[in-house]
Amino acid sequence: MAAQNGFEDLGLSILGLGAQYPPHDLKPESLEILSKRFYPESPAMSKVLSINRYTGIDQRSSIGTPDHPLVNQPNPPTITEINEIFMKEGVPLAVNAARKALAEAHVEAGHVTHMVSTTCTNSANPGYDHFVATELGVSPNTEKVLLHGVGCSGGLAAIRTAANLCLGHTMRRQPARILVVALEISTTLVRSELESINATQETRIGVALFSDCAGALLLSNGIPFPNTTAPPPPAIYTLLGWQHHTVPSTESDLGFDVDPLGWKVVLSPRVPQLTQSVLSPTFTSLLASLPPLPKTYAAPADFDWAMHPGGATILSGAERALGLAPEHMRASYDTYINHGNSSSATILSVLDRLRRKDMDALAPPRAGGGGPKEYVVGCAFGPGITVEMCMLKRNLMGGGGGGGGGVGVGVGGRGGMETPPETESEGGGGSDVDERSEQGELLVEGPGGGKGGVDTGMGEDGEAFISEALEGVELD
Repeated sequence: MAAQNGFEDLGLSILGLGAQYPPHDLKPESLEILSKRFYPESPAMSKVLSINRYTGIDQRSSIGTPDHPLVNQPNPPTITEINEIFMKEGVPLAVNAARKALAEAHVEAGHVTHMVSTTCTNSANPGYDHFVATELGVSPNTEKVLLHGVGCSGGLAAIRTAANLCLGHTMRRQPARILVVALEISTTLVRSELESINATQETRIGVALFSDCAGALLLSNGIPFPNTTAPPPPAIYTLLGWQHHTVPSTESDLGFDVDPLGWKVVLSPRVPQLTQSVLSPTFTSLLASLPPLPKTYAAPADFDWAMHPGGATILSGAERALGLAPEHMRASYDTYINHGNSSSATILSVLDRLRRKDMDALAPPRAGGGGPKEYVVGCAFGPGITVEMCMLKRNLMGGGGGGGGGVGVGVGGRGGMETPPETESEGGGGSDVDERSEQGELLVEGPGGGKGGVDTGMGEDGEAFISEALEGVELD
């Protein structure tokens, strides 16, 4: 008999994952093109453009290019125009990401019991999730929840919300198949941010970080539907527990303020220090809330980390605070370098990326041998400042079932040797990784960056440059 309070007792399994990036890649010079096209040179603009060259981001995924009509009007687009593009260009991305998750989970749209969605780049009513649900063909009885105001932590907040809904259905002895969707279209705000830099002479670095993406996953409580005989696929990840914490008196440090020209990023110079300071205590609280882990999992460096790549200083700060190497957050760095920060959708993309075989080849050594780790910590920060953290058990070998997600050798495994199929547009304008990455070497070159291992593409000089610039950031 299984011990009570064991890891599988919650019965929460992620059965399908999908990320969908738009087809265009914005190189760092794209921001300079728009800046020079519409705004005069100024100290603030020059500083932002310099920071733009040292973010460590090779390209940011976008629904358009610098020649897109929306950002080439005489004036920045209004929030009404931004909403129209969000619905026209963004919703199809969310539909595609959801279809990937449903297909991998072997769940028909009609069997989706709940949808938990999130965005911070749209506020229409009905929400975008209504149109995604309609396009997918989910049941009119599907319960929908749309989270707003949670920013970059939205992906994990949606998973936490879905988990609690799942457990409610478990107590009622009813099956739950919950579709989690995150969609962000951020690059349409570029003119609004450039307008603010020009008018206020503030150093606003969000314009150099954010990108577009949709992500989705399917969470199951493992209770079968009546009259079904086919077993569910093995779990990709089993969700073991979560922590939510808000740092008091930080409302003015991180946010996204509504404006007639869209939304304005709020980012104070305290953000890297605040996020760094809360990581260790939140991790300790998370471990304390779970049954004991195997002895080889105790310190933060014993785990793999799916960290939301809010920026280079967030990732490097996490390394210092938790004693991690870049390889622990290899999927976070890879996503950041190749796509940028897509707010709430990014963490779903990171979790999807982490399970790929080329990411496994980059895993740091662990007790008893190298390779990826069975336990994964997900973490993201949002406005407030709020931290969301969860513990996942990755299915490295296959086997397992819908609720338990046990690990064993079997057909249909979810280990790193199985690479889920990609569509042509999943990786933006090109592949997520190059041939060197397929051989286990993620090679990144950038200003101040070196070669070999996982490299942020910045180097110490570039990171110091950003840190210095952050000290001068002013709030709205």
